[in-house]
Amino acid sequence: MKILIVGGGGREHALAWKVAQSNSVDMVYVAPGNAGTLNEKKITNIEINAEDIDALKKFAEKEAIELTIIGPEVPLVAGIVDQFQEAGLCCFGPTRAASMLEGSKSFCKDFLKKFHIPTAEYEIFTEVDSAINYIKSRTMPVVIKADGLAAGKGVVIAHSEDEAIKTINDMLSGNKFGNAGHRIVIEEFLEGEEVSYIVISDGKNVLPLATSQDHKARDDGDIGPNTGGMGAYSPAPVADSVIQQRILEEIILPTIKGMQSEGRTYTGFLYAGVMVTDDGVPKVLEFNCRFGDPETQPIMMRLKTDLVSLCLATFDDTLNECHIDWDERPAVGVVLASSGYPLSASKGDIINGLDSNFPSHTKAFHAGTSMMDGKIVTAGGRVLCITALGNTVGEAKKNAYDAISGINYNGMFFRNDIGYRAIQRES
Repeated sequence: MKILIVGGGGREHALAWKVAQSNSVDMVYVAPGNAGTLNEKKITNIEINAEDIDALKKFAEKEAIELTIIGPEVPLVAGIVDQFQEAGLCCFGPTRAASMLEGSKSFCKDFLKKFHIPTAEYEIFTEVDSAINYIKSRTMPVVIKADGLAAGKGVVIAHSEDEAIKTINDMLSGNKFGNAGHRIVIEEFLEGEEVSYIVISDGKNVLPLATSQDHKARDDGDIGPNTGGMGAYSPAPVADSVIQQRILEEIILPTIKGMQSEGRTYTGFLYAGVMVTDDGVPKVLEFNCRFGDPETQPIMMRLKTDLVSLCLATFDDTLNECHIDWDERPAVGVVLASSGYPLSASKGDIINGLDSNFPSHTKAFHAGTSMMDGKIVTAGGRVLCITALGNTVGEAKKNAYDAISGINYNGMFFRNDIGYRAIQRES
């Protein structure tokens, strides 16, 4: 079997690495991939951009690809699944209509409200003056979100009225996020602890994956600007069996049922970013129409079941018969970023230390890397995600940071506290 993975980040490296372990798979193609996927067994990079749907479709047809898995959100929102399906190709992911759950924050919030799915109070704005007047009636902090796709960076927690007004002007007038920011959502700030709850859906049935928690803020202690994610760990102890059941029954299943009733049948990975409030109520912060990054890396480290068989089960109506086996050990992934991230990224810096023989419980997943003159160099904001297993979250964290100690490149930075909430619980 030949598989195509669309995307070039750490999520796609982790997915390709796991897919390549399947006995049913002969070759995994990654478009465009990175320096990490370039050096894996059974994996070949294809120089096609993840957003070039026509070229991807032609490649899949030419190579008789039997399953395509979409990593990033942009091609999903652009309708890659629809186009592959029209060509008779098996493509794992939601359609363009279903991807609106991530493609438009205002659509998502209105959908949640319509189907009585718990979320933060909100209002939607396209005009600066009305948004500012609303801010002046609210208690700080508030959360301000660009409506469209912004690579995980279109969310600002404004702690003061001045910061909120500046953010509104930046988004609606300053064009900070382009078309994505021409409409904004302003919502109440929820106190609590966040959990990433990801499932596989065939449009009717869902199969929950292991819980995880990522660290969005750039700096230690969850401060600094929002990023695409500076690290993650799995499982997330805040989501005990009771909370997981509530998320499934109060959020996931009503969402799948509601999307079906709207004519937007949802298949593929569905990622719910959920805040477990201080009084124990799970509320939706956001939906993503794909696997999370960097949550994919620790979850794939723990997954023992054949990922290909799980994806294919959504096409032959056998998902409700599937069972997933997990490595009981927790996994922690720490993102190594480039100087300037998330605002900018230095590129072309040689990465040293990747030729080390990491132990079997540790894996260096590549994100923003490429090859230049035979050397692995930086090629993006988030460069690597060093991921490790351990008997406890604390041990997994130590194993990850031990591996990081042997890696260096100009401008490398990372958080030092990934997994701290879970470690506090352990102690």
